[in-house]
Amino acid sequence: MVSALVTLGFTRASAAAPTNASAADAASSLVNVTAGGTDDAQIARGAYLAKAADCAGCHTAAPRVLRPGDKPILAPAFAGGLGMASPFGTIYSSNITPDPDAGIGRYSYDDFARALRNGVAPGGKRLYPAMPYPSFSKIADDDMHALYAYFMHGVSPVATPAPETRLPFPFNQRWALMFWDGVFAPHGVFKPDARRDVQWNRGAYLVQSLGHCGACHTPRGPAYEERGYSEASATYLTGGTNDHWFAPNLTADPGSGLGRSSAGSIADFLKHGHGGGLVTFGSMVQVVEDSTQYLNSADLDAIAVYLKALPPRAQSGHFNAHSRAAQQTVQALETGDVERPGAGIYATYCARCHQMDGAGVPQKYPRLAGNPAVLSPSATSLVRLLVEGGGSPQTQEGPESRKMPSFAGKLDDGEMAHVLTFVRNTWGNAAAPVTVRDVSDVRNALHK
Repeated sequence: MVSALVTLGFTRASAAAPTNASAADAASSLVNVTAGGTDDAQIARGAYLAKAADCAGCHTAAPRVLRPGDKPILAPAFAGGLGMASPFGTIYSSNITPDPDAGIGRYSYDDFARALRNGVAPGGKRLYPAMPYPSFSKIADDDMHALYAYFMHGVSPVATPAPETRLPFPFNQRWALMFWDGVFAPHGVFKPDARRDVQWNRGAYLVQSLGHCGACHTPRGPAYEERGYSEASATYLTGGTNDHWFAPNLTADPGSGLGRSSAGSIADFLKHGHGGGLVTFGSMVQVVEDSTQYLNSADLDAIAVYLKALPPRAQSGHFNAHSRAAQQTVQALETGDVERPGAGIYATYCARCHQMDGAGVPQKYPRLAGNPAVLSPSATSLVRLLVEGGGSPQTQEGPESRKMPSFAGKLDDGEMAHVLTFVRNTWGNAAAPVTVRDVSDVRNALHK
């Protein structure tokens, strides 16, 4: 069953203690490679930063399959054309190769920096905030120069223009975005916190700027604005829904957040797509494949330290591994003596991979017992996984990718609601039940 029922199931930790490192020391650590080296070194550094920012994830179109069974045709890297769903319509990513006509080949450095930081292209064209320029506004100057060097000299030009975004009125009036920017978009590069050590500041910088983690993991307001861009906001990284995936809470909530895994599990999860018995799912699969698996150990550890320091917020769900009811349920499942709705469905379709005790199989199938995705306030991702299936990422150093089948043709809305409610309230899990309407809403939105 839910072979991708996963998320970052991380552990609460107290904030990293301040050290004697000065703010200047922290600022100098925001880049891994000394600026101003040879051109080749700067381009290589820019390539690393482009992976950290997952530029390919949005600016490379999805592979095409002409006929069932054919090998997918890969799109040119950074040539744009990926359609991204928004509440206002489909927004197509742009060509960011150095082609002078279809891409950004005529951009000066100032044009490039203004587009990334302010969301304004040459000629005054406003970019939709599907491009995370509110986060990229924090990118350090040295990193911005390295990114420019890479995209101008390290990327192959592609002369094919990306499809034009055509949103309905009034959302096609891009000039109005100047007012949105004035109200919602932050400005200014990242400023290290002198009360924190160098590692914490490095992690904060990566999460808040290049990594733009809040674009998915922070809830959005009625104007599609992220409701916070740093830990100063009570809603920052507390979870958000995008394209029918719920990106989970990354604070130290012990239920649906990062409250029960080590910092090492976080780093492993980002590097391999597996960590602490959890496995990447949904849109995070591509993030791991295209971005985080390529980060060096120091940066992965810094991200983990920063996330572990976030206080618990937006708490949801509970887990008690030692509850008597949890043990009784496991015994009843093994003997077939459970009458709770959904139990038989779980035993038939799910237990083979996720086991009768919900513990999963390390490096293969995620655990469901205590899984933060299972305990999330929104069951959207769980429903989508049942409807569409999924798969774990393919990484250079991680375990073999595993697939989860679709159950859209095997289970109706009521059966999906029963089995997900069972999973969310078994083995010590305690979360809100999933209703038939919850399932039907997602299936109708997916047209499946």
